[in-house]
Amino acid sequence: MKNLYLAAVTFMSIIVIGCGGQGQTEKQEEMQPKKLRALVIDGQNNHGVWPKTSVMMKSYLEETGLFIVDLHRAKYLYQGPHHGTVDGINHDSITKLVDLYRWEDYRVHTSTDTITPDPSFNPKFNKYDVVISNFGMDSSEWTDEVKSNFEQYMANGGGLVVVHAANNSFGNWEAYNKMIGVGGWGHRDLTKGKQIYYNENDEQVIAPANGEESSHGPEVEFLITTRAPEHPIMKDLPAEWLHTKDELYDRLRGPAENVTVLATAYSDVDGNAQPWAPENKGSGRTEPLLMAINYEEGRVFHTALGHMDYSMEGVGFITTLQRGAEWAATGKVTQEAPKDFPTKKSAKMRSYNPL
Repeated sequence: MKNLYLAAVTFMSIIVIGCGGQGQTEKQEEMQPKKLRALVIDGQNNHGVWPKTSVMMKSYLEETGLFIVDLHRAKYLYQGPHHGTVDGINHDSITKLVDLYRWEDYRVHTSTDTITPDPSFNPKFNKYDVVISNFGMDSSEWTDEVKSNFEQYMANGGGLVVVHAANNSFGNWEAYNKMIGVGGWGHRDLTKGKQIYYNENDEQVIAPANGEESSHGPEVEFLITTRAPEHPIMKDLPAEWLHTKDELYDRLRGPAENVTVLATAYSDVDGNAQPWAPENKGSGRTEPLLMAINYEEGRVFHTALGHMDYSMEGVGFITTLQRGAEWAATGKVTQEAPKDFPTKKSAKMRSYNPL
């Protein structure tokens, strides 16, 4: 009897321990914060490197542990000429990047030499906390239905991250121009809208567009100045930091409404002249490169950084993308400033290795 009793006690102990362990696991799972859902959209960009940079940004967001990231590509793919050699691939074979950085979204994609509208493009925006646009100049227009869906998504509190050439896209879409604050190229009227810049007295100026086209010079390292040190995206980052080799956009224009300038850089008259047309000089002004925009109930993080894959390897780009996406999704930032963030005298990079 004693042996039977001990066996029964042992058996019951196993059950209790097992049940307790299961309950503890369930409680731990409940305590884990729910991950944010992010969507990268791409498929047409004058920067031919986009298949790689979209996957890079997906990886950067996932490595924070905060995001689950999907990617939605247009059916008809276009890779424009604005890029150098990427992973040993040049202009003649740039479409190989689509295969190297493929995303299995169960859709058939076709690379084209011209920009072709995709009437089937219809992401389910409402499934996501934040949308990251890697479209570029001359991307084909979305259907009225998709535009309306996206406008409603943003008006109801959605998040948007606009990366580099995404501020060149959809120049005729009024709501999109309001979302991004200011943009360049992309059929935007040179005489309409406003420009934001800082004058020689370091005062912010919002002035009518003066008829000049947006511009940029050669890819170089340049110094970035933090303008909103208490904003969640910029908090605890240095007052000045050196960004890695990239394009410095100037003379962006648009509605310029509800814009908080987060960071700027100076467009040198000669140093930021166009390499292909040196007579087109830099603006000689301090230009906004990182911005936060409120669009109705939605939030937008706009970064003009990120021209090439190596530009996106800059720790300044990575950090502000990660923080900007979290802010656009939630209105706050929980990520701490990384220890390898660039200083005023030293740009910092992280070599990208695909997951």
